[in-house]
Amino acid sequence: MYNLVMKDLKLGVNPVFFLLPFLMGALMLIPGWIYFIVLMYFCWITVPNMFAGFRTQHDLLFTTMMPVTKKDMVKARVAVIVILELLHILIAMIYGLITVHLYPHLTYYFFAPHMGFWGLCFVMLAIYNIIFITMHYKTAYKYGQAVFVAVVAAMLFAGIAQWLGIQSAFVSDIFNGAGVDNTALQLSILVAGVVIFIAFTVIACRIAIKRFLKVEIQ
Repeated sequence: MYNLVMKDLKLGVNPVFFLLPFLMGALMLIPGWIYFIVLMYFCWITVPNMFAGFRTQHDLLFTTMMPVTKKDMVKARVAVIVILELLHILIAMIYGLITVHLYPHLTYYFFAPHMGFWGLCFVMLAIYNIIFITMHYKTAYKYGQAVFVAVVAAMLFAGIAQWLGIQSAFVSDIFNGAGVDNTALQLSILVAGVVIFIAFTVIACRIAIKRFLKVEIQ
């Protein structure tokens, strides 16, 4: 599986997609912005273009000619998605730390880039993964509908979460108010988000493997 992952990273993924986290992550430096959008660029740009490239390169057919199992093919592709997601979120976190230090007294209308916010981001990507990965591997070829549904679901989550952050004084206090200074609370939200991200992605991978085993590649 390691060789499949390296094949995708070296041959299948355009180098631009490794640069994109640094470019889009810089949007975290905009004071008081809707920071969910920074990670949504991965869903809007990276995934559809990356999978379009795989299809153009006939990657599926080429990979099946290699001495690998369908299970490893799915696991490797999911690993590539996760690697890019983690790259996006880790770079955004670094920019977020810079923002917090640059504007220490800024009043946030939307979520501030503290630990709890990143927990929500992990949940958003978890929702994206479980929908996109499972839908895509019904055929392992078509990706458009899967991207659309996954993007809509992720945006709905982000939109509802942000709406609650504005409308609910309790939620606002957790992410922008006194709760920001509660390290245990912030860390708990972040850890919960990471756990959900891992669980959803593992479940998506298992479902995708079962579906892909039934796909006849031509």
